[in-house]
Amino acid sequence: MHPRRFVAYVPGGGWVVFPAQENGWSLRHPARGLDPLHLREVPLSKADNTGLPQTEHALEYAEVA
Repeated sequence: MHPRRFVAYVPGGGWVVFPAQENGWSLRHPARGLDPLHLREVPLSKADNTGLPQTEHALEYAEVA
């Protein structure tokens, strides 16, 4: 449904979706209608170039299948 996108859960902010591209995090928007059957957990390193913030409280995120 969302090829080449990442989905992340932001504590206090909910689920967001953003492009799996350089600086994609800046293009994030609220994710709606997510089906857990289509989500796959991936290593944080896959989103290195997207600008996804990496804090000591790492975000939970998944890649859309």
